[in-house]
Amino acid sequence: MLDPQARALIDLMIEKGVPPTHTLTPAQARAFYRDRRTFTQPEPPAMAQVRELRAGEVPLRLYRPAGTSGSERLPVLVYFHGGGWTIGDLDTHDVLCRQLAQASGAAVVSVDYRLGPEQRFPAAVDDCVAATRWVRAQADALALDASRLAVGGDSAGGNLAAVVCLVLREGGEPLPAFQLLIYPATDMRAVAPSHTSNGQGYLLTRDSIAYYRGHYLADATQWTDWRASPLLASDHRGLPPALVLTAGFDPLRDEGLQYANALSAAGVPAQYVCFERQIHGFITMGRLLEEANTAVELCAGALRRAWRG
Repeated sequence: MLDPQARALIDLMIEKGVPPTHTLTPAQARAFYRDRRTFTQPEPPAMAQVRELRAGEVPLRLYRPAGTSGSERLPVLVYFHGGGWTIGDLDTHDVLCRQLAQASGAAVVSVDYRLGPEQRFPAAVDDCVAATRWVRAQADALALDASRLAVGGDSAGGNLAAVVCLVLREGGEPLPAFQLLIYPATDMRAVAPSHTSNGQGYLLTRDSIAYYRGHYLADATQWTDWRASPLLASDHRGLPPALVLTAGFDPLRDEGLQYANALSAAGVPAQYVCFERQIHGFITMGRLLEEANTAVELCAGALRRAWRG
């Protein structure tokens, strides 16, 4: 059964004639995504500090939770927003980053990576890797604890968080302490059964997935590159512990589960939680979906436990 609150949201969108994303230009889709956030997202929690930064050419936003001081050395989550590598920015995920910071007691650094189709794959990967390296290198100056650095993201951002971990491992670099993967895209081939069973009627559709993929990747030959499809990496050993969170009515549900299973099969500690009655994108919709707030608390709890070791 679909969560009644999610059902009511979908019905309202149908009643209001909200256009499907794949019928919009990228510019229109970005504006629509940014503008509608005030309808579904909770009020933004107050922070002790919100600071604009840059890692080279990549804009970042640092959040330090209320009740902490500017000199207190905090663990940090480097966060990559969702939006199909085509839409989304620091503002669309401002509330979620604040929630995660406040609930976990840690700093969050949100990354405004380059988007397609203007900047296609692997631009987003390169930006997210560069941002993670920069945060680690600047940890002392920012009063952050590099030994307690995690990466995370939702949807496309979950994909990028998983890929960052793989890139850093391949380069023999220090790994994050944890990866928070919220309904991640892990296989660009879109062949998991949930792409069929949940492919229409639940906000994220097969058409929208094709739209996003087409703006991100140049052609089908890139679908199997592990930097686009982390599930298809030849080896998942030695990666950071993970929480993989999915939604039952999400086309990406099964590939999220497949990634959690791939991590477990490789000996990586991985937790898997599916919010069976929810839809893709739900975690940012806490004004309307109560389970979104439950999910934020669950993610924050996993981060706190990971940082305690």
